[in-house]
Amino acid sequence: MVLADTFTLAQRRIRRSHGAWWWLMLPALLFFCAFWLLPFARLLQMGMQADRSTQHSGYWTVISQPQYLLSLLHTVLLSLAVTLVTLMIAATVGCFLARQRFAGRSTLLALLTFPLAFPGVVVGFLVVMLAGRQGLLAQISMTLLHTRWTLAYSLTGLFIGYLYFSLPRAIVTLVAASEKLDASLEEAARSLGASQWHIICDVIVPGLRPALLSTGALCFATSMGAFGTAFTLGTDLSVLPLTIYGEFTNYANFATAAALSVVMGGVAWLALMLARALTHREPT
Repeated sequence: MVLADTFTLAQRRIRRSHGAWWWLMLPALLFFCAFWLLPFARLLQMGMQADRSTQHSGYWTVISQPQYLLSLLHTVLLSLAVTLVTLMIAATVGCFLARQRFAGRSTLLALLTFPLAFPGVVVGFLVVMLAGRQGLLAQISMTLLHTRWTLAYSLTGLFIGYLYFSLPRAIVTLVAASEKLDASLEEAARSLGASQWHIICDVIVPGLRPALLSTGALCFATSMGAFGTAFTLGTDLSVLPLTIYGEFTNYANFATAAALSVVMGGVAWLALMLARALTHREPT
């Protein structure tokens, strides 16, 4: 009888705790519905409307017109390139700063992460100052070679801007992840005769795998939708954020702009879900 009463009391406490959690989650659910679910449902519905030029739905226009597919391809390839280079640089810097203690280490880390305070427009402006028509690179090349090198207004300049924007965020995460690595595993591998390359591939990279996947997914998703940097560097670049902006403001083509937005969000969402699935996959 005592056991039955105890079990019943425990069930009541569990139900009460679950009820309390639902009440605590209610503000978040309301915010989610008001500022994401309802606008995104409207965006999905708007993409089904007829395009102004083709008179087909926005989704059919996106997959049937080469310029939109090319813009999507450029954006995906650019985001992948930025993600891979960001992870390689940030992982190297993260491992170095996690293992080395020297004077000025904290200052160096603060300087590397200082661009976190910069919005995309400022990053684009810095790229123009570096590789624009009157930038530092153009002045040096004009003095030495009598020709003006400009990279800012191309996909190369956009790559530099996205890389500059993504690196501080990746470094913050990977420094913290590198500090949690077990140094004894590397010492054991080294004592067994493993080369530095094998230690990196078999010990360090697997240890950083969850952080690399999550950081890479966020970097890819951010690069897919980054607008301020691309807008500052020029509106002729064929990337999805600028394509959406052009369809929305220049042509009032709301159906195609909505469809492109859904496609861009879907690609970024798939990258995040893939990273989550790979992170939680049990090692074989």
